[in-house]
Amino acid sequence: MTLKETKKIIDLTPYPRPALPTQEEQEEDCNALLKYLLKEQGLIAAFNSSYQKKRDTIRRLMNRRMPHPIPQEILKTQDRLFWAESVERGIVDGGTLPFGQYGIGLWQGDISRLKSDAIVNAANSSLLGCFLPGHNCIDNVIHSYAGMQLRDDCAKLMAFEDREEEAGGAKITRAYNLPSAYVLHTVGPMIAGKPTREDRGALRSCYISCLNLAEEMGLRSIAFCCISTGVFNFPREAAAEIATGAVLNWKMRTGSDIKVIFNTFLPSDTEIYSNILKIAQIDD
Repeated sequence: MTLKETKKIIDLTPYPRPALPTQEEQEEDCNALLKYLLKEQGLIAAFNSSYQKKRDTIRRLMNRRMPHPIPQEILKTQDRLFWAESVERGIVDGGTLPFGQYGIGLWQGDISRLKSDAIVNAANSSLLGCFLPGHNCIDNVIHSYAGMQLRDDCAKLMAFEDREEEAGGAKITRAYNLPSAYVLHTVGPMIAGKPTREDRGALRSCYISCLNLAEEMGLRSIAFCCISTGVFNFPREAAAEIATGAVLNWKMRTGSDIKVIFNTFLPSDTEIYSNILKIAQIDD
């Protein structure tokens, strides 16, 4: 799918940020959104629960929800609530992070808090997000904080192609209520045993495809998660070597000044990337 085709299917113009609600309005938005999602399931809302329990229920209902049109008033309610929570959780400006001579940086933390032109989602082949309620994979986290529009956009793209997403490609959507502007969705190889040459090539292609798409969109920064190293079981050190090598070679070949952030969540991954970047003299 070309970027031109993508723009005909979904809107890629910058998504407007809503005004932040008061605490009382936030509670009301939470109740209204929960009521809507429960009604979709033929259930009745109970509002004597704590705010956090209600938000957990909203997330679980969203995780299970199949993509279909959502009333604009509900989207406005969701966006006020989700954007307020993004601000409350604390937004990390990727532009303030230290970058080495090739414009490559490293940051450990929750990628859904990171403000960058784009963040990369390690998606599954359906590209619709994780349907396991409350699951803590990055796919679930990104969809849960972005909002219901993200799954709908992905569904439109997948309907156009009418096949599962192959490993190594990339598609782009808006990030909606995440601090970043866009999400790049890529499917990494799923490993059973030792990675093959084809597996390594597919993982390398994930990074190259995302970089090419980001460059074509005119983005100036992109944050990569550790693609395929979770439930897809790619060995972490080997994956980090492929990731850093692919990014560095691409930047040297293209001369692009796009800033690249390697985002890690586990301290062990941070140590792996830190060591590789030092050996390659990519950091300062």
